[in-house]
Amino acid sequence: MNAIIAPTPGAQRTRSRLWRVTPDGKPRGFIRSHALEELWFHTGTACNLACPFCLEGSKPGDDRLQLMRFDDVKPFIDEALTLGVKQFSFTGGEPFVNKDLVRILDYALQYRPCMVLTNATEPLLKRLPQLRPLRERSHALHFRVSLDHFSADQHEKARGEGTFSMALDGLRALYDMGFTISVANQAIPELPAYKVAECFAQVFRGAGLPENLPRIEFPEFHPPGVAVTAPQITQSCMVDYQTEATLRKFMCAFSRMVVKSEGQCKVYACTLVDDDDDYVLGETLVESLQVPVSMKHHRCYSCFRYGASCSEMKR
Repeated sequence: MNAIIAPTPGAQRTRSRLWRVTPDGKPRGFIRSHALEELWFHTGTACNLACPFCLEGSKPGDDRLQLMRFDDVKPFIDEALTLGVKQFSFTGGEPFVNKDLVRILDYALQYRPCMVLTNATEPLLKRLPQLRPLRERSHALHFRVSLDHFSADQHEKARGEGTFSMALDGLRALYDMGFTISVANQAIPELPAYKVAECFAQVFRGAGLPENLPRIEFPEFHPPGVAVTAPQITQSCMVDYQTEATLRKFMCAFSRMVVKSEGQCKVYACTLVDDDDDYVLGETLVESLQVPVSMKHHRCYSCFRYGASCSEMKR
């Protein structure tokens, strides 16, 4: 579907000057949405862990982004279905800290496949009995588990003692229940890619999992609010280094994320920019899809330069 939508007043909200131009006055690069294929929900920045590198700054009791309740989510699921959405995805914080998550998944799985990002530790392990019935829903449920490193010591350096074995226990439990699973890790640049793959395969085999589990590597995104120097993406960059085909692969070209803050649900451009209010594109999905997305956030460079993407949706 093509997102050709009439302008609405809310879409014209005031944004900072840097939304349009770089600090030296050059026109910014922009991405135009061509569809709503994947809709993300941020379930809240509360988490059972307090990882210092967390790109959301999540920790126990955190409420920078509030817990998303069923009544918050349902209208956006219903609206997304009218726009041809193909998948619903959920991130946090730790989504299983949110008591409404299973009910939300139960509803969403009636209509589309879903993916949940999780650290697969205590909050998930406690809810495993509630997840089993979701295998019987109309659509598939996929889990992506954070496993920062193939070394338990490296993984637990930030996440805490015992979290490596718990994450593997969570992965194995989900796999044994029949859910599809994948792993997300931070890039390990000091080792060649084949060696990293071999080491993870060894960990998976030892945990009784397929050694070829899908695995997604992410660059350093930095916690919210950190001053990061990144190359500026100009209008010329989008012409010189991108094509129409590659532009359609940027997440902001085919997805949106709904968050709740200050008691209000808002639609952001993607999963990586919720620390910048310029990226609030509207209060409805229809409104958000008409707004061209500026490439001004420092995390945009990871998408531009490395093709980074939070999505696993087959397109």
